[in-house]
Amino acid sequence: MERRKIQLEAFNQLLDIMDELREKCPWDKKQTFESLTHLTIEEVYELKEAIVDAEDDEIKKELGDLMMHMVFYAKIASENNKFDIADVLLSINAKLIERHPHIYGDVKAESDEEVAKNWELIKLKTGNKSVLSGVPKTLPALTKAMRIQEKVKGVGFDWENKEQVWEKVNEEISELQYEVANANTEEMINEMGDVLFSLVNYSRFINVNPEEALERTNKKFIARFQKMEVYIKNDGKQIDQLSFEELDSYWEKAKKNLS
Repeated sequence: MERRKIQLEAFNQLLDIMDELREKCPWDKKQTFESLTHLTIEEVYELKEAIVDAEDDEIKKELGDLMMHMVFYAKIASENNKFDIADVLLSINAKLIERHPHIYGDVKAESDEEVAKNWELIKLKTGNKSVLSGVPKTLPALTKAMRIQEKVKGVGFDWENKEQVWEKVNEEISELQYEVANANTEEMINEMGDVLFSLVNYSRFINVNPEEALERTNKKFIARFQKMEVYIKNDGKQIDQLSFEELDSYWEKAKKNLS
């Protein structure tokens, strides 16, 4: 209970600080929902990067930034007599209780899959017109594909095993290759989308987050390429003057020394 007291005092201090900033700081006084939105999105991506890098201090810092943003939005709303932070918290509390009838009611759910299925059914009963209506339109495409698949899985629309999904991946790759061979640009785009969607599906079946997997590869590629640039510069050469074979040799050297 002592730690809970500290937590509540810290949150209360954040509320006091926000009150003071909105009253006295020219920048903070100027902010609106609209002006904060792009900054909030930036903070979410910074949190994601910290999680991928497994840097606990950075995760803590970025969570603090996001917490500040949530309090900021609620403060602006309260100034316009719309709602305040208490309304926000009461709303999420009620939502969590409603979405967890296996904890706060008499519904049985022994697995995470049963819980997810219950969620989707509850959402449909409480206003959602479609299972997919809760997927934000502005999500990055890779993340959106993952969420779409998770949503429909919640109502039983899913493959039975990963082998079936891998067959689908190969089928989509074959269809893409056919359209490439026929230089059908429009169908190439469609089939590439199908390939990526099926790969996301396979990632889900093997419990790999595709967004995290791709980001790891991005970071790995950047590190290797930048190391390669250092080797080339140290040898007194210019990267754009080298043949592919020479570049590949430097790449393998960088790859070896960073593995």
